[in-house]
Amino acid sequence: MEDHILQPRFKDFPHFKDFWTKGNGKQLIDFSGAEVSFKDFENFAPFFYHVDEVGDKVVKDVYFTKKYSEASREIEQYIRNGVSENDEVPESVKKLFSQTQKLPDWLDYNLIKAGAELCMRSNLDSLISLRDYCLIGGYDYAYLNKPLVATEALKKGAVKRLSETLDFWVNVTRYDALEIHKKGYEFAIKTRLIHSYARLSIKKHYKSWDTSNWGEPINSWDMMATYIGFSLVFLHSLHKFGNTFSEEEEKGLFHLWKYVGYLLGIPENLLPNDKKQATEYFYLWTSVQPSSDKDSVLLAHSLLNESLENPILKYKFQRKNLRYLHICCTWFLLDDEVCKRLQIPDVPFKKGFPITKKIINKIYDSTVSREARIKKGNKDQMKVLEDYLRITQNSNFH
Repeated sequence: MEDHILQPRFKDFPHFKDFWTKGNGKQLIDFSGAEVSFKDFENFAPFFYHVDEVGDKVVKDVYFTKKYSEASREIEQYIRNGVSENDEVPESVKKLFSQTQKLPDWLDYNLIKAGAELCMRSNLDSLISLRDYCLIGGYDYAYLNKPLVATEALKKGAVKRLSETLDFWVNVTRYDALEIHKKGYEFAIKTRLIHSYARLSIKKHYKSWDTSNWGEPINSWDMMATYIGFSLVFLHSLHKFGNTFSEEEEKGLFHLWKYVGYLLGIPENLLPNDKKQATEYFYLWTSVQPSSDKDSVLLAHSLLNESLENPILKYKFQRKNLRYLHICCTWFLLDDEVCKRLQIPDVPFKKGFPITKKIINKIYDSTVSREARIKKGNKDQMKVLEDYLRITQNSNFH
């Protein structure tokens, strides 16, 4: 796809300039010490038209040649038992597993453990951050959402989408989850193949896909931005809520997502090692993204109204209250400009809950041991995940 020449085409637009000079972008620069410029733009731009060809080939060889359920079972066998050179499996499968079974020389399991502990001990702040900053904030980038729109994610509804994201996030951030054949490793490989499956389906059925503007569906550069959401944006959100973290935990969080990204087939040179690098990479990517469009607004509202649809809470007043709290957190975590573009409802006393949360975090941090917080966080997060899985397995949410 070398025929597309990409420029930082939105760098003079108000949404880009405001974000980086007075919005969350400026906060990210202050938070990370990043030095942003366009000097490396050419090194990254080609990845807008780059995809995981290994994953795509596996989907063509395995998923497109048999029933979906059979293909899934077959892949599960490979994930759990491994694949060796002598196995009679398609070449593409050997290629995928020789990459994912080989531990990169930079991998450090102790760092991954520190990152996982930060995710667990931040308890519900982790889940609020993922939802009210990482996910909703991502909807402001119109082209990033195009695959969601093309695969009709809106029709599936936010409960299902949230449940899938949560399932993935929880399972890759537990102890030892990312060791070969373990559950987090399995989630990473399956997610990689789901991306390939979606991409091939979009290319086949969605004739109006505009590659030169939107990039390839689920391209490597967009994947990088998504993973920066899980690392940098997530960390910034915890920071905004008054959580503190050690240097080791912070390094660990980036290391964990770097390895997950590696398993997902994102090129290594797109995976940042720390918050400074992540902010610099993110700056370049945002320059090719326009601001929200009508699909962005629909996606954001679908997520806000998820609290009302979701039967986890029994009573209507509880659901309305939960929606209110998420709206308060969204206003607290995102720029006002972004909230206005996504048409987030303006609610009274919106700073009350997040600021109270910040004060409580400070007290909790200084009075409860780290071990106890990790344990409780893991338990509470697993409980939320179980509730979501129970509901989505219920027939109404298919």
